[in-house]
Amino acid sequence: MATTKKSIKKVETPIDERETFVSLQKNFADSAQSVQEKLGLLYSLQAADNDIEKLVLLRGELPEEVDNLETEINALQEKVARLKDAIEERNRAIEESRALMAEHDEEIEKYQKQLEGISNSREYDSIHKELENTGLLRRIDQKNMDEAKEKIEEYKDNIAGIQDRIEIRLQDLAAKKDELDKIVGSTAEDEKKLQERRDGIASNLDARTLSAYDRIRKSTHNHLAVVPVYNGNACGGCFNTITPQRLVDIASGNKLIICEHCGRIIVNPDAE
Repeated sequence: MATTKKSIKKVETPIDERETFVSLQKNFADSAQSVQEKLGLLYSLQAADNDIEKLVLLRGELPEEVDNLETEINALQEKVARLKDAIEERNRAIEESRALMAEHDEEIEKYQKQLEGISNSREYDSIHKELENTGLLRRIDQKNMDEAKEKIEEYKDNIAGIQDRIEIRLQDLAAKKDELDKIVGSTAEDEKKLQERRDGIASNLDARTLSAYDRIRKSTHNHLAVVPVYNGNACGGCFNTITPQRLVDIASGNKLIICEHCGRIIVNPDAE
């Protein structure tokens, strides 16, 4: 009886940002691509990223300066908005005080008319006391209104000063953006070609290898994830000495070697 052979589907394990280099080495060993091919692609990918970074460095601190100016302008505009809200609040308080003063004026007028027809001293004292209290309340409302008006003028002066500062910052921002646009424009074509070259190289690498490469780049100060041997016996990233056996493995190009000091991938660019 003929037996049917079932095809076994390989299950890809999820990429874990915390995975060890042991699993990456296993991934290299299990890959359909040769180790030499993968290492060559990684070295080319690093070279493309280096070239892109050189173009980006031409921009200097301009991108950061533009971001800082935009942040400062936004903060100043938000401050102006808060001051305008405070002015509206003070205006509402003024209207409330004005309404209360009108009520107190009516009460004062009423008490004054009542005093004209009072002959009883006790009742006179009572109404006179109410008149004094109402007058005091009116003076408090007047004081509150005057203070609110003074505060509004203070807020308006602050707004004027901030808007002058915003205008200066907007001019600075326009100048910085213009300078940055000129630099970006002059390198745009080169950067596009480099990015296409980089994307072409990356498309030939599997997701796990790319993830490891990006993770190493982010963890290093100079963004070098793949480096050659330096001066014949040291890591080209951290310059620590490499053991003879590992130098042999690197030279052969048949094994993934990770620097035990800095975690970078060490390759032999001349390996065939």
